[in-house]
Amino acid sequence: MRAKPGPKPIPPVPESIRAARAAAGHTQTQAARVIYSTLRTWQKWEGGERRMHPALFELYVLKVSSPS
Repeated sequence: MRAKPGPKPIPPVPESIRAARAAAGHTQTQAARVIYSTLRTWQKWEGGERRMHPALFELYVLKVSSPS
């Protein structure tokens, strides 16, 4: 018997993406590099043109909040 999948993750809203980046003190370029993305893609996420996958947002938050 297969386990039921959990609830579908919800993509972060642009304001949350911007707030996380600001809290980390990153520029858009720096933030994009943290998760191996491009500046333009990050701009689209913050501008609401594209939805950021929840796993990428979680990865970014984890990487910027953990000590290096």
